[in-house]
Amino acid sequence: MVDTKYRNNTIADFIFQLRKENNLTYAELGELTGVSRSVLNRIERGETKRLEFKNLKAVAIAFPAHYSEIMECYLEEESRINTLFEVLEEVTSCEECFLLVPKVAVRILESHSVETEESLQRLFDFTQTVTDNSLKVTLYTSIIKFSRERGVPHYVAKGLLQKYLIERNDLKQLEESFRMGQEVLYYTKFLSHEEKITFYFRMALHAKNINKYNECIELCELGLPLETEDTELKARAYLMMINSYSQLKDYNAVEKHLDTFEKMKNDFVVEPAKITRALTKARKKEFDTALPMLQKYLDEVSLDHRIHIADELLEIYLQLGHLESITQTSQSKIGHGPLINKAASG
Repeated sequence: MVDTKYRNNTIADFIFQLRKENNLTYAELGELTGVSRSVLNRIERGETKRLEFKNLKAVAIAFPAHYSEIMECYLEEESRINTLFEVLEEVTSCEECFLLVPKVAVRILESHSVETEESLQRLFDFTQTVTDNSLKVTLYTSIIKFSRERGVPHYVAKGLLQKYLIERNDLKQLEESFRMGQEVLYYTKFLSHEEKITFYFRMALHAKNINKYNECIELCELGLPLETEDTELKARAYLMMINSYSQLKDYNAVEKHLDTFEKMKNDFVVEPAKITRALTKARKKEFDTALPMLQKYLDEVSLDHRIHIADELLEIYLQLGHLESITQTSQSKIGHGPLINKAASG
């Protein structure tokens, strides 16, 4: 924030006071900034109606303790949208100026030099180039708020989606970010075809991760008709839908969808498809079918899946009273600790 003693000053007054407080002549400030004496003189006299940002930035660098304040003061006077984007690029790259980011965004969106949708699109495009996720969220929040106020639902939708895609990765706020994603559901008609696919599948994965199985299934069913390619995202979402049916103990639905899942042309599909098939047979207590499948896969699949299969085998052996098989499985190459504990707890 601008220091109270400079608060009502113009940028010209601000620079003049800083130069005087530091006992600098025009020549000395010129050496520090690379800005000519004549330009500095015109700036202080207020004779430069369109102060070039490169000159302002050079002066700000010369007074690092007041860098953010100089930027904020300049921002209050500048209205040219191209220059405002220069300011935005600067403040998003300077941690000390991060608090100015929403102010610059609002100035851009309220600029009368371009149409509302053009300024929204330019700010949206810029935001996608920002690397800091907290700043992205700040900018998307500005886009959402402004779009709501101006009745531009297309950008409310785009902003909400991008904000959700960032915040869903915060494992400490999965429930909260899921609620945010639910808000996007009201705006899906304003999303592009590709955005809808991404949203439905990411939300489906999210739903499964927080045990919202029915929501996972519903979201998958919305996304599946839209995606014609067997992408990995589609395959993963489809598997989460199958797992959700399994959690709901609808094993007929699991097997029905596995028939489709197994035909997907994606490398990711092969291993989880056969494991899910075997586990489903076990859950249906079709042990004559499940046991040979699980025993075979125990030596074929990756470590994470091997542990899961061994866990399931122990459950079956406990139910059948096959104590020797329990011992053999618990002493297998996948590790002793958790498997022996599982057998003992049975």
